[in-house]
Amino acid sequence: MATLFTRIIQGEIPAYKLAEDDHYFSFLDISPLARGHALVVPKQETDYIFDMDPGALSGLMQFAQRVAHAVEKVVPCKRIGIAVIGLEVPHAHVHLVPLQSVHDINFSKPRVQISPEEFAELAEAIAREFK
Repeated sequence: MATLFTRIIQGEIPAYKLAEDDHYFSFLDISPLARGHALVVPKQETDYIFDMDPGALSGLMQFAQRVAHAVEKVVPCKRIGIAVIGLEVPHAHVHLVPLQSVHDINFSKPRVQISPEEFAELAEAIAREFK
């Protein structure tokens, strides 16, 4: 059975898409730690990120770097933090979180509430900056 992320990639579940190429896909987290919190996933399903082929893992990080630069251009922040948890969805992924402080990447804190309109505007702005 396809993972939640595969279903998003295939368009079965709506998402606020930021970027896509032949191998990777990025979209806004719908339960964000901060405005601009993005997820970056490989299109090929692999449960555990460190089970990925080394070339695919390297490609994932390179794609994530490009997404992070696009997010930085749209969301004022000091840095983009990166986290790999890997327990919530059985599909390798990285979180890119705009940071003002180290506490902004605490996954136990309350999530930011964003309207559907703001999600859409944010996704469009970040997508325009993706290179």
